[in-house]
Amino acid sequence: MARRIGYARVSTDDQDLAIQNAALEKDGCAIVFEEKRSGTKRDGRDQLQLAMKVLTRGDSLVVTRLDRLGRSLRDLANIAHEIEALGANLRVLEQSVDTATSAGRAFFGMLAVFAQFETDVRRERQAEGIAKARKAGVYTGAKPRIDRERVLALVATGVGPAAAARALGISRMSIYRIIGEHTKV
Repeated sequence: MARRIGYARVSTDDQDLAIQNAALEKDGCAIVFEEKRSGTKRDGRDQLQLAMKVLTRGDSLVVTRLDRLGRSLRDLANIAHEIEALGANLRVLEQSVDTATSAGRAFFGMLAVFAQFETDVRRERQAEGIAKARKAGVYTGAKPRIDRERVLALVATGVGPAAAARALGISRMSIYRIIGEHTKV
């Protein structure tokens, strides 16, 4: 018997899943997998992986909106391909997509392209905002994570790169890079 498996996702811990859960339950989802993770990458989205594992032939993975499933065109295409390979379908409630139909598959493809576009535009705006803040002297970027002076002091005392890396808890490549940058100066 075909089941509807729900997947609800928000990007941060302070966001609420209640609206998505209510819509998925109203649609008749037998199980709803919940996640509070960014949708820009698929890595670390354990609940999505579990939802995919329980899908069987004839089942439908149901999300409220396509961006809940993913924001990357590649991830969305890969997820859709995996669902299809299982003999299951994807249903997107708010955008009326059901990949059980040819029209639904075509519409899904168009929505996936727009989801990727939205992500790209957001990144561009963020980069523009950072550039503007840097120019105004407001944004200085992240603080350096490696104490370069300490690395150079250790190396100057004769400590080898591997030992310095172990002592500081960083990679040997970081040690070599710092030494290389220092010798160029």
